[in-house]
Amino acid sequence: MVELKVEGMSCQHCVAAVTRAVHETDANASVNVELSAGRVLVETSSPREALAAAIEDAGYTIVA
Repeated sequence: MVELKVEGMSCQHCVAAVTRAVHETDANASVNVELSAGRVLVETSSPREALAAAIEDAGYTIVA
């Protein structure tokens, strides 16, 4: 399980964009976006760095 703190998410469009970014890295990943907490939980075998890069490429900021 990978946990990422993400800034810049404010709506369901953001949830969809982050989920899509993760799935582009690992199509089989299980993604849980907690919008109010600014947290993304991903069950995946992909490295954290790859997930963070994909989310940042989608326009969001990884803070932890």
